[in-house]
Formats: sequence, structure tokens, C-alpha cells
Amino acid sequence: MVTQTILLIAGVACLVAALLLVLLPRWVAAVPAYAGLVLMHWSYYISVPPVTFIFWGIATAITVGLFYLQPSGEPDGNRSSNLYVGFTAMAGGMLGILLAPRIMVLGVILGAAMGQLAYSRTPAGKWMLTPSSLFWRYFAAKCLPAIVAIAIVCIAIMGVVIN
Repeated sequence: MVTQTILLIAGVACLVAALLLVLLPRWVAAVPAYAGLVLMHWSYYISVPPVTFIFWGIATAITVGLFYLQPSGEPDGNRSSNLYVGFTAMAGGMLGILLAPRIMVLGVILGAAMGQLAYSRTPAGKWMLTPSSLFWRYFAAKCLPAIVAIAIVCIAIMGVVIN
């Protein structure tokens, strides 16, 4: 019982660290999110099918590759877009969980897209609006890692709520 509690606390700490890394990126947020999901599964507080582990493990590996391939920062040196994308993706994920757990990932994707769209309307994000292909490249580079991390956190939250 003590081991299960320790694993649960470590898993929750990893999930919180992942959310903080989405908002203030220093490293790939999906890695601690995936570790938190694994630790919570090992604690027997949530039950995750093996297919889910394989899918999100591959998605985490892809985001790590994206992290090392993308340039650091934004053209103006500002990183405020992470706040827009992170908070709206979290809101989309929570709304998706409330509506129907099956559409939770869609809520995260739509939330991240709306956050990036909102950021592109600010003075700091005007550079993103000129060519539309730049918007989608930025979405692939910045929003996909946030989507993967927040979707994994939402899966853990759903597991806790269901149990």
C-alpha cells in the first residue's frame, strides 16, 4: 500500500511538471507526462490498456524528435505563445472530458488551435499571419508537443475520475 501511494504521488508530480513544462517550456513536456501516466498505472489507481501506452509512447518519441529539430524560441525572441496554447489546450481537454471522454483529444487539438489563433491576433504574434503556411508550420512545431502532453495528462485525469 505504501508503494502504491508513493507511485501515485510521483505520478501526480510528473503530471504537474508536464503541465508546467507546457506553459514554461524548458524541455519536452510529453516525457514527464508519459512517465506520470506509467507511474499512476503501476500504482493501480488507474488502468490503462497496453494499446494506449504504445500509441502515446510513439507520440512522445515523435515530440522529442520535434523538440530537437525545431529552432529555439520565436522570431522575436518571445515565448508568450506557450501560455496561449497551453491554457486553451488544457481548457479544451477538460471540456472534452466533460462532454464525452472519446472526444477529449479533439478538445485538446481544437483548444491548442484556438490558442495559437488568439496569439496570432496579438501584436507579438502578427508575424504568424502573413503566409498561412507559416501558421501551420508553427502549429506542427509548437502545438503538437503541447497537444501530446496535455492529452496524456487528461487520460490520467479520466482514469482517476473513472476509478
